Amino acid sequence: MADDDRRPHEQPSNSARRSVKRKLNDDFVVDRRSVSPEDVIRAHVEVLQRCFDSVDADRVLVKRSVDGLCELAKDGWSFVRFCYCAEDNVNLIVESGAVPVLVQYLQEPQLMPHEDVTRFRPYEHEVEKGCAFTLGLLAIKPEHQQRIVDSGALPHLVAMLKRHKSGQNYRAVNGVIRKAADAITNLAHENGNIKTLVRVEGGIPPLVELLEFADMKVQRAAAGALRTLAFKNDENKTQIVGCNALPTLVLMLQSEDVGLHFEAVGVIGNLVHSSPNIKKEVLLAGALQPVIELLSSTCSESQREAALLLGQFAAADTDCKVHIVQRGAVGPLIEMLQSSEAQLKEMSAFALGRLAQVIKYLVAYRPVNEPNEPEQRYICVRSFNFN
Repeated sequence: MADDDRRPHEQPSNSARRSVKRKLNDDFVVDRRSVSPEDVIRAHVEVLQRCFDSVDADRVLVKRSVDGLCELAKDGWSFVRFCYCAEDNVNLIVESGAVPVLVQYLQEPQLMPHEDVTRFRPYEHEVEKGCAFTLGLLAIKPEHQQRIVDSGALPHLVAMLKRHKSGQNYRAVNGVIRKAADAITNLAHENGNIKTLVRVEGGIPPLVELLEFADMKVQRAAAGALRTLAFKNDENKTQIVGCNALPTLVLMLQSEDVGLHFEAVGVIGNLVHSSPNIKKEVLLAGALQPVIELLSSTCSESQREAALLLGQFAAADTDCKVHIVQRGAVGPLIEMLQSSEAQLKEMSAFALGRLAQVIKYLVAYRPVNEPNEPEQRYICVRSFNFN
């Protein structure tokens, strides 16, 4: 049977795989008629398996193969756009044995006996960054999370969170840290066992420390990881608060960066959920007014999270309800009821329902409109006299 007529499920010959690797190494474009996605993935994995050292030529090949696997996991086949979705490629990558190889490359390569320790390595930090990114993409599928952890990824990812302490605070290091935090987020998503393992491996203190990092992208990634780790895990919540995260999170609530204050309000929301003692600590840290201000954010997601958090603050705590009303939360919450976004209206109604006990009455009225002005509907809120 001619090579062009080979059925997709048949195993390619060794010569075919070597041909693919030569094309990869020479940076040729692969023709869809000559090679399948499985061949390309297998070739990338074989390159990674044989090149785990810091020889310059090998680092170049390793970087290319890591990038190839990353593109396959992210967008489908990176050489030619097949009718394969990224999810199919993710399964192919995992089944090819790529996970333990990618985990191996999360650590910096060992120096060869003749190498100068001060010499700059090709693609320094970039290979590790690409591996963390790829593993994070694979971990989006829950069935692959445990396999990645069982391959030993967590200790290396936690170590990567501390790489800035070597004094190399430049963009490549920042990228490594960010992708390590993102990978931890994806691994721990809705996985209580892995959330606990991240804490056991010492992952929470460096993440809290990174909330004060100079690079805002690193701050966002660290907050996103803490948000995931705090969700429905009391031990993780306790450690996050014990690492003194609250003052920094409160400052982040006041950031002009939408992504930053969105992640911060999400972390705080997960910390206070079903945790009345932590809720008291959050309020003592000064979170109430910044959260109220977020009701007027240009980001509807931040508005939604802020409304939900105010509803949590108000639960079974009359004094807190009074403070929320007095500090001006009711007006923005009522305005949110007019939103076209169902979730925004739902969270606003939830918060107002919790505050209803301290609001005397709501009166709807229509003011006299000025000529040529569109008619508007206002809601006047009158609350109890708290004096």
